[in-house]
Amino acid sequence: MIQAIRELWARRDLLMIMSWREIKVKYKQSVMGILWAVLMPIAIVCSGIIVRFALASVQGKSLQLDDVLEVAVKATPWAFFVNALRFGTSSLINSAHLVTKIYLPRLIFPLASVSSQMLDFAISSVGITLFLAIAGAGVSTQLLWLPLLIGTLIVLATSLAILFSAASLFLRDVKFLVDVFLTFAIFFTPVYYDPALFGKYAPLLLVNPVSPLLEGIASVVIRHQSPSLPWISYSCVVAVVLLVTSLTSFKKLEPFFAESI
Repeated sequence: MIQAIRELWARRDLLMIMSWREIKVKYKQSVMGILWAVLMPIAIVCSGIIVRFALASVQGKSLQLDDVLEVAVKATPWAFFVNALRFGTSSLINSAHLVTKIYLPRLIFPLASVSSQMLDFAISSVGITLFLAIAGAGVSTQLLWLPLLIGTLIVLATSLAILFSAASLFLRDVKFLVDVFLTFAIFFTPVYYDPALFGKYAPLLLVNPVSPLLEGIASVVIRHQSPSLPWISYSCVVAVVLLVTSLTSFKKLEPFFAESI
């Protein structure tokens, strides 16, 4: 793993070039351009509002502004996670001509895919910030938790992208399984709803390491409260273990990439 990190540091300029290449390919001949960066979060927010309204109606309550704001702040990081995992999984297959003909650290391909999604994440985050400011969400010192929460989410997305990108070369079904999983994962992740809705079964939803991070972001941004330390610690530990596992597995499988494409 240490060797992989050293190779990446030595080729950091190439990583930046490949990341920029991913961005240009994504927006090339696109009519909407960077507006695509906010399309998915907006779609998630709109569908989330419908779900929240339905839940509130069933409970005999009215939809509150905080309900809308919570969906909004969860939508952007969730959209980043989904896109990073989807594009990262296909990164090696889509760059097969480079993997087989040019020597460079293969780890650059999934990392470049994830890095390119960070631009979309940054653009949509600016939009959400403006929306929160207009809505009067306010600020507090709890926002200091955001770098840890977002950083852990990025590590989780990167680790899974690395692992699945390597696995997809040997089992092409992996790409389709990831697509299916990501399609339905939002229903098992508290983006549209609050885990408290499930009462004593709420911890089952938080076993998904992304869930505590999204809940933590909603807590510090909307409720101005500290996130749950046990659950955030759990997500951090899972992220570190996944990172070590993915890097180790990737380096062991890398010598067989060319013959598997």
